[in-house]
Amino acid sequence: MIPADLSRTVVRAVRCAVEEGELPAEAGVPERVVVERTRPGGVGDYATPVAFQVAKTAGRPPLDVAGVLARRLGAVPGIERVEVTGPGFLNFVMDRTPVDVLVREVQARGLRYGFTPDTELRARVVREAVLRIGLSQGRTGAAPVKAAPVARRDGDVVAAYGADAAGWAMLAVAPHETPAFDERLLVQDESNEFFRVRYAHARSRALSRNAARLGFRSGPGDVEGAERLVSVLADYPLVLEAAAHRRAPEQLVRFLVRAADELLDFQHCVLPKGDEKPSAAHRARLALAEAAGTVLAGGLALLGMDAPDCL
Repeated sequence: MIPADLSRTVVRAVRCAVEEGELPAEAGVPERVVVERTRPGGVGDYATPVAFQVAKTAGRPPLDVAGVLARRLGAVPGIERVEVTGPGFLNFVMDRTPVDVLVREVQARGLRYGFTPDTELRARVVREAVLRIGLSQGRTGAAPVKAAPVARRDGDVVAAYGADAAGWAMLAVAPHETPAFDERLLVQDESNEFFRVRYAHARSRALSRNAARLGFRSGPGDVEGAERLVSVLADYPLVLEAAAHRRAPEQLVRFLVRAADELLDFQHCVLPKGDEKPSAAHRARLALAEAAGTVLAGGLALLGMDAPDCL
C-alpha cells in the first residue's frame, strides 16, 4: 500500500464497520478522511482524527470508535500496525513502500498524481450540474476563502516581481496572514525558495536529457539511500487532500520546498560518474528523479505557476 491509498482505506473501514454492525447504523461514513504525517513526538508514520468525526453521529466515545477501526485497519496489507493514542487518534505504522511501485504510480498518473480519483458517474454528473446551475446564479460553487489583502506599501507586486513569484509569495502564508514581498523573490539562486523549486524541476529534466546522451533511459526499480525522497513523494496525495480540506495552499507550498530540497540532495547520484557504465541502479535512480520532477510540476501547476524545463 502506498500512503495515497490510506485515506480511502480508512473510509472503507468505517463503511464496513457500519454495514456489519460494529458501529451504529446512524453513524455517518465520511466521504473523505484527512490523513497526515505524524507530528514530532507522535506515534507511527501517519495519523488521523477520523474517530472524532464518526463519534458525533455514532453516539459513542471517540475512543470506542477508534478501537473498532484500529482492529479492522490493523489487518489490512501494507499497514504494519495501528495504535490508538489520546482520546481517540488513530496512528499508523506502514510497511515500506517499494520505490518501483511509487514511481510507476507517478508515471501512470503524471501531473494528476495525488488527485482524488474520479467519483462514481452519477455523483459526478449531479455535482457538475449543481456547479453549472450555481454559476448561472453568480455562485462559484465553492465556499469563499477570506484572505488578507496585499499591503498598500507593496504596490503592484505582479509588475515588480512577475505573476508567478508574486503568486508564490501570496500563497506561501496562510490566507489570513499578510504576504511579504522583497527582493529575495527575484534572486536566481537556491536562497530563494521559489527559484529552488523550479530549479529542482529543471534539474530533473536535465538528468533525463543527459541520460539520453549517455544512451540510457529510466526504469523503475529499488533505490538505496533515497528513503527521504521516496517518503516525501509518497506523502504528496495526502498533502493535497489536507490542503484542499483546510483550504490551505500554503501547505502545498511548504511541501514543494521540501520535495525540491530532497531532489537536489539526491540528484548527484543519478548519473554514472567517470568510466561507470549505465546500470539498472542508474535507471532506477533516474526514474525516481523523474517522478520527483513530475510531482514538482504538478504542484506548481495547481498553484497556477509554470515549471520550466531549463533555468
